[in-house]
Amino acid sequence: MTHPRGSASKTAALSAALSGAVDLSALKARAEAPQKQPPAPPRPADDAPPGAPATAGAVIDVTEATFQAEVVERSLQQLVVVDLWAEWCGPCKQLSPVLERLAAESGGAWVLAKVDVDANPRIAQLFGAQSIPTVIAIGGGQPVDAFSGALPEPEIRKWLGSLLDALRDRLPGIKAAEQNGGGVEVPEDPRFTEAEEAFERGDFAAAQAAYERILDVEPANEEAKTALAQVKFTARAEAAGPDAIAKADADPADLDAQLAAADLEVAGQQPEAGFARLIAAVRRTAGDERNKVREHLVALFELFDSADERVMKARRDLASALY
Repeated sequence: MTHPRGSASKTAALSAALSGAVDLSALKARAEAPQKQPPAPPRPADDAPPGAPATAGAVIDVTEATFQAEVVERSLQQLVVVDLWAEWCGPCKQLSPVLERLAAESGGAWVLAKVDVDANPRIAQLFGAQSIPTVIAIGGGQPVDAFSGALPEPEIRKWLGSLLDALRDRLPGIKAAEQNGGGVEVPEDPRFTEAEEAFERGDFAAAQAAYERILDVEPANEEAKTALAQVKFTARAEAAGPDAIAKADADPADLDAQLAAADLEVAGQQPEAGFARLIAAVRRTAGDERNKVREHLVALFELFDSADERVMKARRDLASALY
């Protein structure tokens, strides 16, 4: 799930699952096989500053054969952020460009290692990834943190900053990159800055208006579309009173109560309950009311990875309820 306020516990759970439980040397034998591929060259950051360290390459395409050298060994010097993605994954196409741009900005403090899970399934299995996109931070040869889903850029920046602060004294590449000027400063889009600042101060109406202005000019801007959906959801969830679920349970015919309760359940990391509530409402309603519930449920689906098993099950249940 990718909404701003609900991602923290999911990130923590994934991080806890990875911590101390992944042996990154598992692919070493495969990497040393006679038919191994040569290490893929990094894609350097545009306009990399003169004298930048060799590790300043922003993005590396990693395979099972190159994983040991490009991820495990590299992580002894600098932070490596592994991006598990696939061509068919919609949220991956939203997240990967953001990660690539931030990696270019870092000037070598960290490197983005992109892994196509269809071509390299053993890497995804190694991390026990249940959905994509999944992003794992590797430092000192071990996973140190992770998240899944297409998080908003402000959250990713905060996540990266905390990792660099925690690992600065352990990984010499971080300090070396910072001493070289920290890479190329890519100016932030002031339109997104305005929207993000409004969101951070809790002015959801202003944030929504800012993202809508971007979409008026750029209707295909996926980053703005995703952020707008997240803002709308967060505004609804925070507006729902603490007794919203109790009200909905007491009066199943109150459609607005059902919608508010579902939002609150999803925000509280109980998406299955929220989905089931709205699917039950679809079964009880018809016409415009049924369409209202269906549209609300589909909007909730968009907050999650399309490959999330809970979403796929709910989509099947919704189809059954409709037809």
